[in-house]
Amino acid sequence: MGTHGSLTKAGKVRSLTPKIDPSPRAPTNPRRRNRVNYRKRVLLNRPPGQWRPR
Repeated sequence: MGTHGSLTKAGKVRSLTPKIDPSPRAPTNPRRRNRVNYRKRVLLNRPPGQWRPR
């Protein structure tokens, strides 16, 4: 089984991209986080997890 391109070029683009530090942000307020979770679970009736059937 062949490869899609040579292995000598693996990771070339990622190593060349400049590193950007993440912007600082404050941790989420637990009261607000719980409210958002309640809205998703109870009011919008969404199943748990990232995947949602469409």
